[in-house]
Amino acid sequence: MPHPDWNDRYASGELPWDTGAPDEHLVAAVESARVRPGRTLEIGCGTGTNALWLAAHGFDVVGVDVAPLAIEKARAKAKGAANCRFEVVDFLAKDVAGGPFDFVFDRGCFHVFDDEGVRAQFAARVAAHLAAGGQWLSLIGSTEGPPRDGGPPRRSARDVMNAVEPALELVELRAAHFEALLDMPAPAAWVCRSRKRAVAAQPSTRR
Repeated sequence: MPHPDWNDRYASGELPWDTGAPDEHLVAAVESARVRPGRTLEIGCGTGTNALWLAAHGFDVVGVDVAPLAIEKARAKAKGAANCRFEVVDFLAKDVAGGPFDFVFDRGCFHVFDDEGVRAQFAARVAAHLAAGGQWLSLIGSTEGPPRDGGPPRRSARDVMNAVEPALELVELRAAHFEALLDMPAPAAWVCRSRKRAVAAQPSTRR
C-alpha cells in the first residue's frame, strides 16, 4: 500500500492524528517516572505538540519529521524555546544530531512501514541513537479491535516483537487505544516501551 506524501497532508490540513494535546500514554509514562527527563528525540514530531510538552517538563528535545511544513508549524509554536528544536530529517536515511539520547518517542511513526525489514531497520536505528540505558516509547496501531476502513495502520504483537526484540530489550508491551478520531471509535493500539541492550539478545536453549 503506498504511503501518502506527508508534506501534502500538512498542506491539505488533513491531520486526524494532530489532536493538539499531548499523547496520554506519554504523559502517563512521564508522570509515573517510568520515563525521566533527559536528552530526547521525537521521531515524526508533526507540529510539535508532544515535543513541546516534554520540553515544558524538563526534557531537552529534538523533534524530527520528513515533512517540511510540519517542522515549519512546530518551529512557529516553539517560539524559540531554548530546550526544544525541530529539524527536517528522514530518520531511516540520516542520523539525528544531538545524541545519544536518553529517551526516544514516536506516536504512530514506526507502524507506517508495511515491510517487516524496514520496521526492523527503524528499531535498529532507534537503538543506535540511544544512550546506555535509554528507552524508546512507541504508540503503534494494533490488529485488535473491530474492522475499520480508516485510522492508523494495524500491526500485530508479533510484528512489533520481531522488529524490536533483536535490537532492544522489551520492557513493556500492552494493549491500549489511540484517542477517538472524529466519529470513529478509539482505534486499538500497542504501547511499546523498550530499552537499549546492555548485552545482546540470547538464543533459546533446550536441554
